[in-house]
Order: sequence, then C-alpha cells, then structure tokens
Amino acid sequence: MKTKIGCLTAMLLLSGCAKDPQTTSTISGSGTSRGGWLKTPPQAPVNRTGTPVAYNDYIRQAASSYGVDETLIKAIIQVESGFNPNVVSTSNAVGLMQLKPSTAGRDAYRMKGRSGQPSSRELKDPAVNIDLGTAYINILQSQQLAGINNPQTLQYATIVSYVNGAGAMLRTFASDKRVAVNRINQMSPDEFYQHIQKKHPAPQAPRYLWKVTTAYQAMSQ
Repeated sequence: MKTKIGCLTAMLLLSGCAKDPQTTSTISGSGTSRGGWLKTPPQAPVNRTGTPVAYNDYIRQAASSYGVDETLIKAIIQVESGFNPNVVSTSNAVGLMQLKPSTAGRDAYRMKGRSGQPSSRELKDPAVNIDLGTAYINILQSQQLAGINNPQTLQYATIVSYVNGAGAMLRTFASDKRVAVNRINQMSPDEFYQHIQKKHPAPQAPRYLWKVTTAYQAMSQ
C-alpha cells in the first residue's frame, strides 16, 4: 500500500510539470532549447499503480516499432503535456510529446522516408504524435547518441537531448563527439546524472532530467 501511495503522490507532483500552452517550447536535434510547464494539466486516467492508461495501444505499438522503452515514452508524455493531446506552445510545439513540426517533426518524417513536415492538425492526433515522437527518440538513441554503452546512461542522455538537443549535451563533455562519448562511457550513470545537474548550461535541462526520471520511476513501481 505504501508503494502505491508513493507512486500516486509522485504522479500528482509531476502533474504540474507539463508545458504551458502559452510558454515557448521547441524540440531540435541541433540543440534548440525548450522551457515552461503547465500549472494545471488535465488529469489523465490512471491504473491502480498511478500509471496513466491513456493511449496505451499507440505507445505500445510505437515502442515496438522503434525499439524504444515504453515507460520512457509515457514519462516524457506525462512531463511534456500531462497527456493532453491539444497542447500547443507559443513556438508551435504540438500535442502529447510536444513536437515542433519544423524540427523534430521534420526529422521523424525524414526517418520514415517522407518529405516535408507534419501539420499541427496531424500532431494533435495522438497516434501520429506518439509515432513521430517515438521515432524522434529512436533518432536520438541510434544516431546522435550512438556509442553510449550503458543503458541507464543512454536513457539519461536521451531525456536531456529530447529537451535541449544532443549537441548541447555532448558539448558539456567535449567539443568533439567521439571524445565526448568516450568520456561519458568512463562514467557511471550516477556520475553522468550529476554532471548534467552541475554542468549543463541550459537551466531547464537538469530540471527536465529530474522530472522525467521521477515520472519513469513512479510508473515502473
């Protein structure tokens, strides 16, 4: 019972982490920063462990298609939008996973062999948003963060890169990507986590890492 109460408490605390539709928010593999969260996001249905159950089929399918941790997708959605598919930021980051059409949306389209970029209307469709958002996570893990060996460290790196770009994260270790990845691989996951908390220049990155990690842990109970 204590575990269930603790999990529910964590989810309630994190319900204040989703982005404010009136707050600037972007996603970009080139390192464009994002910031701001909804103060009172809608309450998503939860199961007895406190895990949101909305859109489970879409999440499960995307996780399987792109080889991405299902719980990580859920944790990012919780922090990004509070499971509200209609959230749009002032910088036009849209939907559950707060994808900006011209950056993450375009990258995900390219990965899927499509030209152009998704429309805001498409990104408000939960199935499309989750599919493209998960494709973008795959791009981060398989391309921009390739070479990071420890699975836990890779997860932390993915979370930070999702909010602020892989380039910005890697540059906190070295200007050369290969050197940066080598230094990361010499660290434990906890050392990497502490490095981000102390060294990342974007103030939202350490907060975001903590929030998504906390959501992930609550959903894994």
